[in-house]
Amino acid sequence: MAVEEQARGTENEKVCRKLVSSVATYHRLNREYGVAKTETVKRCKELEKENTRLKKLVAEQALDMDMLKDVNRGKW
Repeated sequence: MAVEEQARGTENEKVCRKLVSSVATYHRLNREYGVAKTETVKRCKELEKENTRLKKLVAEQALDMDMLKDVNRGKW
């Protein structure tokens, strides 16, 4: 919808108002994703979510390893 309106020459501010979004958000997303296809953006979001999950797992494993080292040294 917004793309069609922009293609017709509607100003960004009017499109953002219609989408209940700020112009700053529009520019940030445009800078971040540019002319990426919808599938590309969805895949990027999925990868970001998966990356966050994996980072959490690595952090938990690091804590577990540190705890086991302390237990092995008898510091508990």
